[in-house]
Order: sequence, then C-alpha cells, then structure tokens
Amino acid sequence: MKNLKLKSARALKDLSQNDLAKLVEVSRQTINAIEKGDYNPTINLCIAICKALDLKLNDLFWPEE
Repeated sequence: MKNLKLKSARALKDLSQNDLAKLVEVSRQTINAIEKGDYNPTINLCIAICKALDLKLNDLFWPEE
C-alpha cells in the first residue's frame, strides 16, 4: 500500500526524497520504496522519519479506519 501520508508530510516540510534520506541516513531509493509501498521499514527507521518530520508514528504509519 502506498504511503501517501509520508509523501505529503515530506512535501509540506519542503523536503525532497533525497533530503529526507540524508536526515535519516538511508538512500533516496529507500524513501521512494517506502512511499510506493514496496518496502516495509523497520520500527527504528519509522521513528527516525517521524522525528525528522516532527510527527508521530500514528500520523504516518498507522492505517486509517
């Protein structure tokens, strides 16, 4: 499942995939794969992404009901 919440939150911070990748110390391809739903990140990576975007895990990685 695509993670459009991550893509939107990244865009609101005016960060490219590469910018976010550098902040959380992964490749741009990893961020792209997460956004496309092709990669399930570890909890540590999820936390790092949330910290970089000033959001909570529920904001980005919890499915909406």
